[in-house]
Amino acid sequence: MKQNLTRKLAESALLIAIATVLSLIKFDLPFGGGVTLVSMLPLILISHRWGWKWGVLAAFVYSLIQLMLGLDNVGYATSFVMALGVIFLDYVIAYTVIGLSGIFDLSLGKTWKSVAAGIAVTFVLRFCCHLITGAWIWGGWMPETFMNMTMTSPWLYSFLYNGWYMLAELVLTEIVAMLLYKPLGRFFRLEDLR
Repeated sequence: MKQNLTRKLAESALLIAIATVLSLIKFDLPFGGGVTLVSMLPLILISHRWGWKWGVLAAFVYSLIQLMLGLDNVGYATSFVMALGVIFLDYVIAYTVIGLSGIFDLSLGKTWKSVAAGIAVTFVLRFCCHLITGAWIWGGWMPETFMNMTMTSPWLYSFLYNGWYMLAELVLTEIVAMLLYKPLGRFFRLEDLR
C-alpha cells in the first residue's frame, strides 16, 4: 500500500512537471491565444492511470502552478470579484476539470474510447470556464473587429477567441493521445510495466 502511494505520488509529480514544461512551449495563433505542446496530456494520463479522484487532485495542483505562472493576469481585473473570477475560472477550475477525464473509465472501461471521451468532455468544460471569463472580464478589451467580423458582443468575441485555440488544443491532444494509446496502453490501464 505504502509502495503504491509512493509510486502514485512520484509518477504524478513527474507528470505534473512535464505538463508544466509543455505548457511553456506555446505556438501563438494568428487570431490570438496559443496552442501548447499537448500540455494537458500528462494530466489525462494521471486521471486514467490512477482514477479520476486522484486525477482531479493532480490537476488542482497543476492549476495552482499555472496560477503562479500567470499571476500577472489577475492584475487586469478591475474589482475583487473579477480577480476571483480570473483566479477560479481561468486557472483553478479550468485546469482542475481536466482531472475528471478518468471518470469515463467507469462507463467505457480503460479503453482508448474512454481516453478520447475524457479529453473531449474535459476540454469543453475548460472552454466553458474561459468563455465566461472571456466575456465577463476580458470582453472589456474586445477589439472592434475579430476574424474579419465586427464585434458587438463580448460573448461572441470570447466564443471565437477561446474556441479558436481550444479547438486546436483539443484536436492536437486527441491525435497525440490516440497515437500514444497503444504503446502506453499498459500505463493507462495501470498494468505492471516490467
